[in-house]
Amino acid sequence: MLFPTVEFALFFLFSLLVSWSTVRQHVLHKTVLLVLSYVFYGLWNWHFLPLLFIISLYGWIASLGIASSRRPRVWLVLGISACLLTLAWYKYLLFFVQNLVNLAALLDVQIGLEMESPMLPLGISFMTFHSISLMMDVARGKLREVPSLPDVLLYVAFFPQLIAGPILRASQFMPQLYTPPNPNRIETSRALMLIAVGLFKKVVIANSLATLLVDDVFTHPAGSSASQTLLGIYGYAAQIYCDFSGYTDIAIGCALLLGYRFPDNFNNPYRSATPQEFWRRWHISLSIWLREYLFIPLGGSREGQVRTLISLMLTMLLGGLWHGAAWNFIIWGAWHGLLLCIHRVWDDYWSARNDDAWRYSKTWLICSRLLLFHAVCLSWIFFRATDFDSALAVINQLFVGAWSADLPLGMLICVGLGIGMQYIPERFFLRLQYQAMQIPVWALGALFALALMVIEILGPSAPAPFIYFQF
Repeated sequence: MLFPTVEFALFFLFSLLVSWSTVRQHVLHKTVLLVLSYVFYGLWNWHFLPLLFIISLYGWIASLGIASSRRPRVWLVLGISACLLTLAWYKYLLFFVQNLVNLAALLDVQIGLEMESPMLPLGISFMTFHSISLMMDVARGKLREVPSLPDVLLYVAFFPQLIAGPILRASQFMPQLYTPPNPNRIETSRALMLIAVGLFKKVVIANSLATLLVDDVFTHPAGSSASQTLLGIYGYAAQIYCDFSGYTDIAIGCALLLGYRFPDNFNNPYRSATPQEFWRRWHISLSIWLREYLFIPLGGSREGQVRTLISLMLTMLLGGLWHGAAWNFIIWGAWHGLLLCIHRVWDDYWSARNDDAWRYSKTWLICSRLLLFHAVCLSWIFFRATDFDSALAVINQLFVGAWSADLPLGMLICVGLGIGMQYIPERFFLRLQYQAMQIPVWALGALFALALMVIEILGPSAPAPFIYFQF
């Protein structure tokens, strides 16, 4: 069930009415949300409902062991291993088997092993990350007590974030389940604005770029000119931002209307001037998760520069592998790891020289933003391409294709909007939200309905699935 559909709109309206009608009975309220979340997931494929339950159960049982056992580390390792093995079975088994067979063939060893990859459950990576977050936060004492099983089930399955995030840390979301939401503290105007902006990003910009530009460039690179290829690369940078940030805007807005707060997941990432800043602005919940539960346990930045660089590279390699069981995702992660390592060495060098005032000039800020943006765009080629050879074909077309100024105006506008909107000052949206708060509820509802109608008119007829659903 996709967010920008009539089916989800009806489902969410029903969920809104039922959940708020039971808010005075807290246990019943949470039970209703849990049932609705399982129904939401089951409408995609009910066969995987037991898997959703089992991954949640792993986290809860391990958390009980961590909190009560004299050997909490054993329970932590067992719980995380159970989650990762489940994830590996569905997402990485075929990848590792195929590479094992290929490696054996290079060594003139024949392995007669053939298998089909099991169907990838929707959102399995996000379920796994939530369960691991619960165990880690209990182990670190960030939760005052082990939550009840129903609360853990709701934390993992809560339908606004179930399919594609944002990733909620247990210590961040669990306290919200201890008391019922207050209907008098719902930021309705902010929620509706987030949903409307998210739908505009997804339906108008991302879907248009996908169906009218990007898919053609990456599916048949030889059929595009060099200028079309370059526009397609920029187009994918705008598409993936609008697609994913649009989804999380809708998710955050829906959660707000239900009385729950999600963390912001994007903060104008293409305005970044350094790789480190980019990862503080892009998919923020994943960046925090990787830092808290992977980079720091690997040693972080506490044990010297060499160990820090190794930890950075390992973290980004695993982050790339998390996105998909394919070498192009590993290359994507390795490229970002390399950028982070180079920047770390560069930053330490100039800081030690105490001669880096030029790095804070406006000229260098513009140059560094341009350099980083194009480095990120290069990584997106490998992220979007179906395999390594396809990525190279797209890059090759930039050098062998013809250059022409004959580019579709609509796509130029979409790319400009997708990237340029990140330079709109934040105070503009805050002022807009403040003005929306002064409008009567009926007028706010009418404006929201008008916005939905305009989005429906401007968007292409063929819908495109959310990119991050595959992860």
